[in-house]
Amino acid sequence: MKVLDVLITLFNSQHTAREKTVSHKTRHERARFLRQFFRDLQRKAGFRTPPDPRNLGQKHVHAMVQVWQREQLAPATIQTYLSFLRGLASWLDKPGFVRGPAHYGLSLEEYERHEYAQRDKGWAAQGVDVEAKLAEVAVFDARVAASLRLMHTLALRRKESVMFRPYEHVMPFEQTGLPMDKCKADEYVWVKGKGGRVRWVALETPEQRSAVALARSLVTSRDAHMGHPAHSLERNLRRLDYALEKFGITRRQAGVTGHGLRHGNLNDFYESQSGSASPVRGGGPVPADVDRAARLAVAERAGHSRMRASGAYIGAVLPRQPST
Repeated sequence: MKVLDVLITLFNSQHTAREKTVSHKTRHERARFLRQFFRDLQRKAGFRTPPDPRNLGQKHVHAMVQVWQREQLAPATIQTYLSFLRGLASWLDKPGFVRGPAHYGLSLEEYERHEYAQRDKGWAAQGVDVEAKLAEVAVFDARVAASLRLMHTLALRRKESVMFRPYEHVMPFEQTGLPMDKCKADEYVWVKGKGGRVRWVALETPEQRSAVALARSLVTSRDAHMGHPAHSLERNLRRLDYALEKFGITRRQAGVTGHGLRHGNLNDFYESQSGSASPVRGGGPVPADVDRAARLAVAERAGHSRMRASGAYIGAVLPRQPST
């Protein structure tokens, strides 16, 4: 583990394939996975002691893939784990050490990523009462519960919700710079997402305005964010993740994650824009132009530049009715 810590210190900020650094989130997740991977070799895969990372062999990777199969991890998770191991191999100057998923006995269904959502990943779809669960979390940590409510009502990512400043990031429409034909509400939320991409989310519903009001009631100053002011971003994110796990919001326990709040919001939003339930919620085909406009609206709310990105939340395009 000491060797692994040295490798993480030296190389974890680097992108595996490109000459650039990776995000704080990727560094955190990769470091956490690698430490857990070597612990699990002993705890779950039956090895007497974890190997020195420099002596990692194919038998170790094979054994852990079998563990992931038993645990029925999602294909996207398995792909991410193998990618993290490729990163470790590159740090050790062992390109090609980690093979393709099929080499480790994974079937296509166990490692193929799906561009389109195959099921509704929202909390309600898995029988989780959102309001009741947020009330439980609020007793434990009101700030975390308020951040989760922002994810639920504004489709924010977890990092976006923790970094949200409920006074500074809410502006009247006139200050957004959006054209007048885009005006849907008196106030808009400013969100800086992945890659520095900025988006505006209209405060259209009472639930959205209430979520912002709750957030404002909890911060200590007009320029404060939703995380605990004395803690780093990393620690605040860990606190949010801990709260979710403490109250059973994990894929293993409830079939959903915190990110499911964003999925639920975007599926609701598609329905409000199209007049029909989303494909992953069993909705039928809608006129092509209506579907296209609704998907574009979903992609914009989610902070994506391409309309097709909406499919990762609401599902594939169904056989269409003629345009109206």
